[in-house]
Amino acid sequence: MAASAGWLGLTLGLLALGVAAATTGSAVTVEASVRAMKLFADWLLLPIAFLTLLSGLVLSLGTAWGLLRYRWVCTKFWLTLATTTATAFAPRPGVNAAVAAVATGGPLPDAGDVLFGPIVSLSAYVFMTVISVLKPWGLTRRGRRLRASARGQKNVTALI
Repeated sequence: MAASAGWLGLTLGLLALGVAAATTGSAVTVEASVRAMKLFADWLLLPIAFLTLLSGLVLSLGTAWGLLRYRWVCTKFWLTLATTTATAFAPRPGVNAAVAAVATGGPLPDAGDVLFGPIVSLSAYVFMTVISVLKPWGLTRRGRRLRASARGQKNVTALI
């Protein structure tokens, strides 16, 4: 849970830095913003993403929710896996291009280069948070089978 909150906070920070870089006319602010984004993207994003994925697996396998029993848990798992994979590849090219442009005195980076990744990530995290609270869609086929099996065992135990 703390890893997920860290990932969300890091993404909000990247979004704030991206907005600052995309909306300011100050070369100094743009340079500071994209360099900070590069530092966060290179050193923090991937470890926090993997920690979030690992903690989600541990929590799902260690609780009654299970990994494959409820559709909302499966959805969160696949979205976390997809955003972890995207985190490994998506933010770096845009941020690296922005840093290179600023370092060479070239044109200021395109807003899409520094905003796309954080916006998509934030949208996924908010969606995953909402389904964690609402817990929609019910049991999976496996979850229904496990529940029926557990009920059958209770009935057999009650008869003995």
